[in-house]
Amino acid sequence: MFKKVFVSAALVLFTTISYAQTADEMVDQARQLEKKMKEPAALTLYKDALKVQPENIAALTGASELTAREGSRSTDKDEKSRNYSEAKSYADQAIKLAPENPEANYAMAVALGRSATTMGAKDKVAAYKEVKRYAELAIKFNPNYAKAYYIFGRLNYDMANMNALEKAAAKVLFGGLPEGSLDNAISNFERCRKLDPSYLVNYQDLAKAYKDKEELEKSIEVLRKAVTLRPIYQDDPGIKANCKKMLESME
Repeated sequence: MFKKVFVSAALVLFTTISYAQTADEMVDQARQLEKKMKEPAALTLYKDALKVQPENIAALTGASELTAREGSRSTDKDEKSRNYSEAKSYADQAIKLAPENPEANYAMAVALGRSATTMGAKDKVAAYKEVKRYAELAIKFNPNYAKAYYIFGRLNYDMANMNALEKAAAKVLFGGLPEGSLDNAISNFERCRKLDPSYLVNYQDLAKAYKDKEELEKSIEVLRKAVTLRPIYQDDPGIKANCKKMLESME
């Protein structure tokens, strides 16, 4: 009897480990597909990994980020909202399982930031506060998290460019504008560039910030570097093309 129980327990343990390994293998494959700019296939693999191991943090955060990117590409408002809601759900699950995981907090900051783009003035300003909180947590748990600094940079840039309605909403919600400026945006974009010199979208927004601040030579320098970079993510070729157009218009 004891032998049967031991064998059964060993089988359960082996099966659990096998599933965990299979999920991890799927995550590794999904990451390779991301690097090949095959994000829909990568997203499918992340979701398959979650069917095997629903509590796999890497699969949850990967699915969250890619679903948010899918939403940003969609031209249908309802589909965009569904994607952002799904991205938040994946990130929320990851945070509940691992509240101190930097990738989980970053994924939530991304999902909330994307969602904010579809909101009215009042909800958008309120969302900014949450984006800031999760980006801060991502950096707290990983001080060298390049993409989290990009989120901070973009947040500052967006707050520095609020329209009249958003400024009015900020006054009602916070008694004034949340802290945000081009200087802060540039500082965070530059920190991101130092930590990850390959992150193309950061170059695009850093160049815009320098241009808005009328530091044209710095903007041109950033763009010249951007057009030499190798695309990594699915959106990178389009971002690189935008940088090239900006550069041509400024030189």
